[in-house]
This record gives sequence, C-alpha cells and structure tokens, in this order.
Amino acid sequence: MKLKQSNLRNTIVWEEKGFELPKFDRNKMIEQTLKNPEWVHLGAGNIFRAFPAAVCQELLNKGILKTGIIVAEGFDYEIIEKSYRTYDNLSLLVTLKADGNLDKKVVGSIAESLCMDTTNTTDWNRLTEIFKNPGLKMVSFTITEKGYSLINDKQEFIPSVLDDFKHKPVQAASYIGRLTALLYERYLVGRLPLTLVSMDNCSHNGTRLFEAVTTFANKWVENGIAEAGFNEYVQESISYPWSMIDKITPRPSESVIHMLEEVGFEDTSVVVTAKNTYVAPFVNAEEPQYLVIEDNFKNGRLPLEQGGIIFTNKEIVEKVEKMKVCTCLNPLHTALAVFGCLLSYNKISDEMKDKELAALVNKIGSIEGMPVVSDPGIINPESFLKEVLNVRFPNPFMPDTPQRIACDTSQKLAIRFGETIKAYVESEHLRVRDLTFIPLVLAGWLRYLCGIDDQGNPFSYSPDPMLPVLTPVMTQIKLGEKEEIHDKVKEILSNKSIFGIDLYEAGLGYKVENLFTELMQGPGAVRNTLKKYLD
Repeated sequence: MKLKQSNLRNTIVWEEKGFELPKFDRNKMIEQTLKNPEWVHLGAGNIFRAFPAAVCQELLNKGILKTGIIVAEGFDYEIIEKSYRTYDNLSLLVTLKADGNLDKKVVGSIAESLCMDTTNTTDWNRLTEIFKNPGLKMVSFTITEKGYSLINDKQEFIPSVLDDFKHKPVQAASYIGRLTALLYERYLVGRLPLTLVSMDNCSHNGTRLFEAVTTFANKWVENGIAEAGFNEYVQESISYPWSMIDKITPRPSESVIHMLEEVGFEDTSVVVTAKNTYVAPFVNAEEPQYLVIEDNFKNGRLPLEQGGIIFTNKEIVEKVEKMKVCTCLNPLHTALAVFGCLLSYNKISDEMKDKELAALVNKIGSIEGMPVVSDPGIINPESFLKEVLNVRFPNPFMPDTPQRIACDTSQKLAIRFGETIKAYVESEHLRVRDLTFIPLVLAGWLRYLCGIDDQGNPFSYSPDPMLPVLTPVMTQIKLGEKEEIHDKVKEILSNKSIFGIDLYEAGLGYKVENLFTELMQGPGAVRNTLKKYLD
C-alpha cells in the first residue's frame, strides 16, 4: 500500500488493514478548491496535518464543506516536496491511544501545496491569485512562536525585516513581509476582507500577528512603497482572532513505522531536511485535541464547530489559553524537557514513571499554577490537568521526547512561567516568595545551558535561537566548583524578553541562583536536588 491517489481506488485492501479512507470525491473537491479557495493554511508541519486538516476531512466526509485546504510553507520548503507533493498531498494520520490501539486515517483534505517564496515565481504567482479571490475566508497559521517576531533579542529589527521595509512587497524575504505582501495584493483588488487565525501556542497570538502585520503596513506606507490606506485596510478589513490549540504531535516514531510496515503500508521513509525538520508521509499524534477560536470573522466563517472546534469570545479564549499554555500543560512539558535532558531520558512517558519528575509537574500544575487559573467554563481546568498528568503525558505509545520539547525554550519561558509569576506579583493574597517548583525549573534551565547532564557528560542542545548568546556565559560555570555565579547569571535572570519579567524585581532572582547552585554541586546533584524538594 503506497500513499498515492491512484492506489486508494482499491478500497477493500486498505479497509481490511484498518485504514479509514476519505469518503468524498477528492478530485471534485480539488477542482472546487482551486476554483474557489476558502481556506489557506500557512505552516505545513505535523500539527496542521494531524488536526485542522483532519477536521476539514471530517466536514468533507459529512458534506458540510465542499472545498478543502490549500497549504503553503514559508520556512522549510523541502517539506512541500518531500512530505506533500510526492504523495499527491495525501497524508496518513496515526492516532496513538493510551490503550495501545492505533487509528489509521488517510487524510485527503489538502487540495494544493505551495512554497511561500517570492523567488519561486510559479508558487508565488499562484498564492497571489488565491489571495485575490473574493471567496477566500480564512488564512490560518502554525508557524511557531518565533514566526511572528520582527525583532531580535536586542529589541532591534531583524536584518531581513529591515530590508523588506525598504523594498517592494513582491521582493519580501521575511515571513511576515511575505504575508503582508499577499495582503497588499488583496487590498489592491478592492480592499477585500479576510480573517487571519494564528493557531500557534503563544499568548494573545492574534494580537501578535496583528502587531506584526500592521508594523509592516505602516512602514510600507511611510516609505511610499504601499498606497496610503493600506495600513487602515489591515486594521479595519482584516481580523485577527485569538485562539488556543492543543494536540501533541511528536516526530515520526520508529515504533509507528514498524507497526505500519507490519500491515503492509510502504511509505514510511522519514527525511530530515536541511533545516532539521523531520518529515514523513505519516503523522503520529495523541487522541485528545482542543481548538478554541475567538468568533471574529470578516468574510464569513467556515462551519468548523461541526468538527469539534469551539468558537467563543476573546475573554474565554484568553482563559483557556492561560489555563493550557501558562499553567496546566505547556509549563509542565518544559519542566519535563529540561530535567529529561539532564537526566538522560528519551521519552516523556518514561519521565512520568520517575517519582520526582512526576511530583514536580503535579506540584507545578496543581499547587503553583491552579491558584491563578480562571475557569473558562467551556473546559474544566481540574479535569484538563488530570487528563494531562494521568492520560496524556504517561501514554507509553506516544514517542514524544524531552529533546523535542526543549526546542526554543528561551522563546517559551515568558509565557509558560512568566505569566504565572506576574500573577503572583500582582495578587493580593498570593506571595511570589512561596513559589518553589517554578523557580526550580528555571534553575534547571540554567543548568541545562551548561551543556552537561547529571553525570557530568556533555549532551547535544536542542535548537534555540538564543543559544549563541546564552551558552558562552553558562559553560564558563563548572560542575562541582564553588564559585560566585551572580555576576554571570544576573543578565540572564533579569532579561524580561526571556522571562517576561525581571526575576530579581519579582523577588525570585536570588532564589533561582541558589537552586542553580545546588544543581551544580557535582555529579548527581540534579537528582539530589529534586529529591530534596519533592520527596
């Protein structure tokens, strides 16, 4: 069984092996989508294929939608060729249930795949044509938190962004520059309305997208590159709803490959691109999933609620987002990532069998996080946390790794821990000095930046844009040597762009220093420190 449209005609073979196939006329869907595109998604990674694309397929199966999704990739163009076009834009979604069972679904809701690259004339012209179409309702995004940033750690515009401010939109090289260039094409054909839905795990994601796009529009108008009125258009005719998405989609797993090959599925090759993206024709993912979107649409709304997506107001989205991103899941993931690397774990589920690590994430969530959670009403926080701790993280069939979660940690700490620290600082009844487990994770991250595990052996860092700045400082501090560390770490711990707050001003800076010192006592100090605070 190979993942090609022509091979799906033999439905009996696929269904006998437990594969669910698309239940709609895919050729007709593609024809209608190319003619009248309604949904474009930017960011062709795993979470898109495992969640929004699967929801779209469900609605196509039911006849609720007639058009599918056009996906475009703006960072790693190899994904399009090696994970989409090679397989006729089909993918296989493998859902890994906690009881060990697999659901195997061929997802065929993607009608077209493109490179969001201004130097790729064919694909760029096609994207321009799509953005000019009056029927386009929504552009959604999974481009990671750093995709929305126009500035570096020094709060200066990134060079590619500065260049884009000076040149014609069609020459844009930065991600948001290219997006804004496509919006300018839509503006020029009649100020056509549109909704841009960020589905990335960053606080107030819609606002971050709004700020990035409007910055570009203002600069282009100021510099005479775009017509006067374009900056008003991106504020008035484009909406930027907030959202919260939640579904764990690890890198392709060897165990899943083995299980697929056993039933005769042949397309299991995993490719690592030049930009270190792991791509395969299949996606392995957990079963639980949540997507909550602010109901703020400018050109009509696709009926995604019939596929389980929740539309609500901005206030509830914020509560759900803070519940998940700031307290009940993402901070716990980062805690396991940091200490998992230090303790040489290779699976998140194995970490949940570790007495101290299981206690750490339980206490971060239930003791330090839950007091600042506002119940959103549509999802119960206690039930959500219990599912995370008792079902999702311990799922032995999920091949998720601390090394994957540790990617870009410097970009995540401000949201995953900084917001809770701020809430304690601002609270009339909570005391920031009572926090222990969150500071312990921050100290663990400093220890991670030293690049040696708990036995004193070097390990490979996960990718992070701030490593070139942080590791030269932290690797000067040697394991087991008594030394004054304040002068070395103070610039890091006071950096508001990392933590969202100056930890010294918040009253936690020296506490983190002291915990870090304990973690650096010598081989075995990480384990001993965890036992001290968690046994």
